[in-house]
Amino acid sequence: MSQLQKGEALKKLHQRSGIFVIPNAWDAGSARVLTGLGFEAIATTSAGLAFARGKPDGEGALTKGETFENVAEIIAATYLPVSADLENGYGDEPEDCAKTILEGAVLGLAGGSIEDATGRPGDPIYPFELAVERVRAAVNAARNLPFEFTLTARAENLIYGRPDLKDTVNRLVAYAEAGADVLFAPGLSTREEIETVVKAVAPKPVNIVIGLGITRFTLEELASFGVKRVSLGSSLVRAAYSGFYKAAEEIKQNGTFSYNTGTLSYGDINEMLR
Repeated sequence: MSQLQKGEALKKLHQRSGIFVIPNAWDAGSARVLTGLGFEAIATTSAGLAFARGKPDGEGALTKGETFENVAEIIAATYLPVSADLENGYGDEPEDCAKTILEGAVLGLAGGSIEDATGRPGDPIYPFELAVERVRAAVNAARNLPFEFTLTARAENLIYGRPDLKDTVNRLVAYAEAGADVLFAPGLSTREEIETVVKAVAPKPVNIVIGLGITRFTLEELASFGVKRVSLGSSLVRAAYSGFYKAAEEIKQNGTFSYNTGTLSYGDINEMLR
């Protein structure tokens, strides 16, 4: 599938009726497994990459180079369209966001997200006007590409100690008006909050992330709320690390190896990746 076809395919997933899941891969192996399971597109996860590199997430610890290296490996591992978690665009200025979108497109991305979190603990969220300009710059860069590039704009204040739903909605509406294709506010946790966001930015599609405030809703329920896309954030890599941690803990504390019961066999994993 060419980049032109991937861009069109990702766009159509957001335009067709019904809801879809875009799972988050953290490396080439996880991308191959998700592809084999039949998903239609893949997203990356900054948290998953940070954890794999032995770094914390959300503090600007990942460099653009590390992210793009990971993105290139994931794109090479799947024929599916890939949308990248591009954090804050790796710079404070609107020009930085635009440059990051263009550079990501060169690697083969079909989409990407830009968030309004600064990566600075003492000043975690960009001011409203600057945040909107950053999204507008990213959108303009995407529109100048010779293929469809799905731009997701993220409002992050709910997960950075600023639980102000009104501000979140105002930001998402402004991002939609600036041209963002998909709107995303990690940290929404109730049906009422989700429906408020969906109605505010309609007809633009809304992404909901599972594992960050939301775990109890089914895909069918989220569809009934008006959600178009469901991402998994760091939840899959955390599931993997949880299994790894519990297995190592069992060995260290008990000297037993019961964790092997129920695991995929060596041959099964080899076959998935062959």
